[in-house]
Amino acid sequence: MPLRSTFTRFFQLEAASGLLLIAAAALALVINNSPLSWLYSSFLDTPVVAQIGALQIAKPALLWINDGLMALFFLLIGLEVKREVLDGQLSKPSQVVLPGAAAIGGMVVPALVYWFFNRDNPAALSGWAIPMATDIAFALGVLALLGKRVPVSLKLFLMTLAIIDDLGAIIVIAIFYSGTLSTLSLALAGTCIVALIAMNRLGVVKLGPYMIIGLILWVCVLKSGVHATLAGVTLAFCIPLRTKNAEPSPLLNLEHALHPWVAYGILPLFAFANAGLSLSGVTVESFTHHVPMGIAVGLLLGKTLGVFGLTWLAVKIGIAALPQGANWGQVLGVAVLCGIGFTMSLFVGSLAFEPGVSDYAGMDRMGILTGSILAALIGYAVTAMSSRKHAALPS
Repeated sequence: MPLRSTFTRFFQLEAASGLLLIAAAALALVINNSPLSWLYSSFLDTPVVAQIGALQIAKPALLWINDGLMALFFLLIGLEVKREVLDGQLSKPSQVVLPGAAAIGGMVVPALVYWFFNRDNPAALSGWAIPMATDIAFALGVLALLGKRVPVSLKLFLMTLAIIDDLGAIIVIAIFYSGTLSTLSLALAGTCIVALIAMNRLGVVKLGPYMIIGLILWVCVLKSGVHATLAGVTLAFCIPLRTKNAEPSPLLNLEHALHPWVAYGILPLFAFANAGLSLSGVTVESFTHHVPMGIAVGLLLGKTLGVFGLTWLAVKIGIAALPQGANWGQVLGVAVLCGIGFTMSLFVGSLAFEPGVSDYAGMDRMGILTGSILAALIGYAVTAMSSRKHAALPS
């Protein structure tokens, strides 16, 4: 499939998913702040048990969504990253420099902003990674509203930046948000990984064996203390992209099959389950608390400064060029849009401030929703204004 048609399909799916995410989050907010709030809570707290002999996995519905279904989301991210590294926008160093620099700035500066707000509170510092994330579906959904006024190169820039950003988030989760480790479970997970690599090297192209061992890997990682969603990324990296004898690519087949389910099912369900912030008792002080304020300012200001600042620096020192057909105003608008953290920020927030355990559980959602909504509105306005001015210039 040609690169342009692949990107067009990807963009259309992500853009539509972003609009669906907005609807799911809004629905969760409405229901949880209505007389039906008990129904929302009951749904999230519904116990779900899977058991085979002595092996039992018992979790409420919320954790099945966050630990189980989101593993498929991370599987998709892993597939996209591997494809881009081997065959796409990340395959050549020259293609990676600008979005790579922007992504680094967009991760480091928001974390520093959050640290500044919470530097005197050790219990709150565990949320430092929450404003680092960019929600690719949400950001592309907002950008899609501008249609052809935005050059394709700028959309590619945002998409590549967000993929690198997701990879950074995966590394952060693996290193900083794992619990007490189980040696036995890790050993079994390692055995599964060896088996997956061996199948790849032996030229196995059927997806069935990969998915069966991937499911076993997910259970082992879940029981190991490492976050279970990382099993999805590991599985993705082991699925072959290229095959012999002109056989269809297992990676591309799985990516194309999985993408609609993730975009239209898993992510909206995750948004619905995690965005239902109760506004009961919320005051102005609730938003100015150092945790939500650090997240909101990190997403809105930190992301903008980090992404735009490193992009400007990379262009000015001559190691990269602006996306073709784009101007600095449009790049600034995209930098603001990168402050839409939402899905990944909510996910990291659930790890940093565990519901029922941390005093700050729930506060993170105030900051995430506030920062993401402001980033969406301001980013859209800046990009739209810059696109109109750019279109008005004589050619």
